[in-house]
Amino acid sequence: MEIDFLIIGQGLAGTGLGYRLEKSGQRILILDQPDQNKSSRVAAGLFNPVTGRKMVKSWKAEFLFPEIQPFYEEMELVTGREFLTRKKIYRPFLSIEEQNEWMGHSSDPAIGMFIEQIFSESQYQELRDPFGGVLLKMSGWLNINEYLDGMSEYFGDRLSIQSFDEAKLEKTSTGWNYEDISAKNLIYCNGLGSLQSRFFGYLPFAPVKGEILEVEQKFNPDFIVNRGVFRVPLSDHLFRVGSTYTWHDLDQGPTESAKNEILDKLQDLVRVPVESVKSHKTGIRPATKDRKPFLGKHPLEDSVYIFNGFGAKGVSLIPYFSKMMSDYLLYSKPISTEVDIARYFKYI
Repeated sequence: MEIDFLIIGQGLAGTGLGYRLEKSGQRILILDQPDQNKSSRVAAGLFNPVTGRKMVKSWKAEFLFPEIQPFYEEMELVTGREFLTRKKIYRPFLSIEEQNEWMGHSSDPAIGMFIEQIFSESQYQELRDPFGGVLLKMSGWLNINEYLDGMSEYFGDRLSIQSFDEAKLEKTSTGWNYEDISAKNLIYCNGLGSLQSRFFGYLPFAPVKGEILEVEQKFNPDFIVNRGVFRVPLSDHLFRVGSTYTWHDLDQGPTESAKNEILDKLQDLVRVPVESVKSHKTGIRPATKDRKPFLGKHPLEDSVYIFNGFGAKGVSLIPYFSKMMSDYLLYSKPISTEVDIARYFKYI
């Protein structure tokens, strides 16, 4: 089999970039490693333009978020599935000062584009929002399992379910051989699996463990609530709630302490009691030291690339950066210095 790009990993990164390359006429093959893309499968899929305890605009949101809906809607069309939910996000204010600050934000075009409405008083007796809050637009969530399953079917024989053994790679005059595959280029999209690569093991990944719950709870507003934790409506009375961020305990199992932390924060946000916990899941996110993704070419190997390190924000980052990466691969357009792995070449 002769191909242009061998893509290692079919999580969010490999799927998005693979789709763009194939759409541009490239011959691709994706090697999916079922045990290695667990972080994509477990992720909540939320895309939120305002993040953090201080409620700041998400990094590059004014560029990233206009790309999200068209990107995933196009893949809904090609797969015949629905996996993108456009849903507003309500973020309560914690003080009068914060309320006033957001009144000022409404005049800033880079933030105002995401503001649907600002409330100066409590809107819901079920919520702890005594100072009101901001209702955000251009937000929602992606059903990642439905998305990846649909795209797996779409790729068909351009997707091979097998683990990747880097030791089997053989360099040739035209690229690389891997078993019966002859590829001009390699692209590592395999999350934390890249840490074991002889090409990219030097990159400063900073793995983060995250845990999320699915809970049964009354109060069904037609929006996501987000402050301390996110609360995403899945169906009547069923919500996905999370997430924790742990840099130290990186084992794969769920913990009682994280469960209690999520439930306590949910109680601080929603007055209605939780009736039951339906599921408790965990994953290790391929975050990076500077919280920016890894894009680019290996400094010594002309045909070896990486598209990785999207952490907890892959759903919102990948539509924009997969375009940047494909333009780089196909048309030699430059990669932004903020995300180019050249920023770490001194560590090789």
